[in-house]
Amino acid sequence: MAVAGERKMQILQVLASMLESPVASKITTAALAERLQVSEAALYRHFASKAQMFDGLIEFIEQSVFSLVNRILSSHESGLKQTEAIFQLLLGFAQTNPGMTRVLIGEALVHENERLQARINQFHDRLEASLRQSLRIAVTQGETTVDPALGASILLSAVSGQWQMFVRSQFRRKLADDAAGLWLVLQDGLQTRPVP
Repeated sequence: MAVAGERKMQILQVLASMLESPVASKITTAALAERLQVSEAALYRHFASKAQMFDGLIEFIEQSVFSLVNRILSSHESGLKQTEAIFQLLLGFAQTNPGMTRVLIGEALVHENERLQARINQFHDRLEASLRQSLRIAVTQGETTVDPALGASILLSAVSGQWQMFVRSQFRRKLADDAAGLWLVLQDGLQTRPVP
């Protein structure tokens, strides 16, 4: 018999796998319970609500992404290299976790508690702050003259757009194939240019 923590993780894994279905549909606790071969009551022994299950997924996303972002910030001295590594990380995370990408763009949260969308918005704000921090470093290092706030906004918009296209392609689009070329285009806009 699975211990409580293992069972909670199993529920979240099955929820994430259900979000990987090419055809988006509202996930019900009945469908989740059926997939797990348990009763709905068994689900509610581990989570008070479906919103709490999505909270668990968002927490996984936050911990996974920001532990990697922190590692990037501490392992690269170059602000531009930090920015590139974060950009690549965000596309790679989506490619590896397609169901989570539906959460990242808010699609999976449309009919759920509004608080969940607010939490994802906060996640995006934190990502933008990390990109802004790296771009500030790049400015002080003379790697770019771009305004860090504007640059971070553009980069996060590019990432969000890639996530959207990935989901719309029913996960057929390969983000990794586009990542290097897209970064080259974005990097060109970040290059230091003489001030007129």
